[in-house]
Amino acid sequence: MNIYDRLSELNITLPPVATPAAAYVPFVQTGNLVFLSGHIAKKDGKAWVGQLGLNMTTDEAKLAARAVAIDLLGTLHAAVGDLNTIKRIVKVMSLVNSTSTFTEQHLVTNGCSALIGEIFGDKGAHARSAFGVAQLPMGSCVEIELIAEVA
Repeated sequence: MNIYDRLSELNITLPPVATPAAAYVPFVQTGNLVFLSGHIAKKDGKAWVGQLGLNMTTDEAKLAARAVAIDLLGTLHAAVGDLNTIKRIVKVMSLVNSTSTFTEQHLVTNGCSALIGEIFGDKGAHARSAFGVAQLPMGSCVEIELIAEVA
């Protein structure tokens, strides 16, 4: 399965790597592992603002997490040059901007995880953590980072 053909079937165009907003780099490769910095959800080029349990639904935040997955794949493509060289998506860590009573961070994160599975198949099955946090940069509703293994 060619990853780019699969992206095309899903009508997904990979974005360019975003310029970091602070003192970090978008990715680091050590050995066969590529670590992607956290990517915040964006809508119309700006932070997708919202707090789960206050002014955003789980379904809306799932869409935001899916959008983050697309941005992550754009960065991963820039890091490795060819997504077909990805041996495995190893880990996804998701931070969800939530009130103290919101408990569906795992469902929000499914927006990212499900898309990765659709694109990479068995290579996309990954370990994962999903956390609720009090706030994220620029008020974003979700931030996700990813670790991948390159063949």
